Amino acid sequence: MEMKDIRYEPAAAAGENDALLVIDMQNDFMPAGALPVAQGDIIVDGINALMQVFSECGASVVLTQDWHPKGHHSFASAHEGKAPYDPYDAPGLGPVLWPDHCVQGTIGADFHPGLNTFMAHAVIRKGYNPSIDSYSGFLENDLKTSTGLGGYLHGRGVQRVFVCGLALDYCVFYTASDAMKTGFEVYVVMDLTRAVVSPENSVSTALETLTSEGARYIDSPAIRLKG
Repeated sequence: MEMKDIRYEPAAAAGENDALLVIDMQNDFMPAGALPVAQGDIIVDGINALMQVFSECGASVVLTQDWHPKGHHSFASAHEGKAPYDPYDAPGLGPVLWPDHCVQGTIGADFHPGLNTFMAHAVIRKGYNPSIDSYSGFLENDLKTSTGLGGYLHGRGVQRVFVCGLALDYCVFYTASDAMKTGFEVYVVMDLTRAVVSPENSVSTALETLTSEGARYIDSPAIRLKG
């Protein structure tokens, strides 16, 4: 499935039973960062505007944050003879190895300085187990360790989530997929996400999977206040 094949929802009204999940808008994922996502910085202002919409209607706003220890096993540097983006498959890791990124306490792990983090109700940190990566905001890559996000959202009465941020083919994809498995209706905010594109079919695979699971797609100007 290609981007041109996406069917977009014409409109959605945000209300108090909705949540906006802003995924990994951190310095290391920006174009000058250690694991750059092309144009990752140009969506910051749009995300700020969408956070404002959700805040005004009493909806929940949650940020996720990659939070890796030094020497995390998802880093190519932790494997002799391996380079970033080399294919790699192991329990809780892969399908590729990454540059060292979002290491705890570093500037690279900080949120983009232009992101209005004061509008978030919660920050979910993930990927801090040195042996297991965590793309999803809900579940680590061992597929059994919860981050606590699902319980938090259910406790706030959330029924529907809108997912944006970085990157479309990894953390946005897995977060949206696990949100549906956790019982939420899911919208992916397509104008406010960008992709890594590694391997080269990662975006098409992500879109095909999300579509088959029931995800909806929307652009941020189509999201308005309920009422």
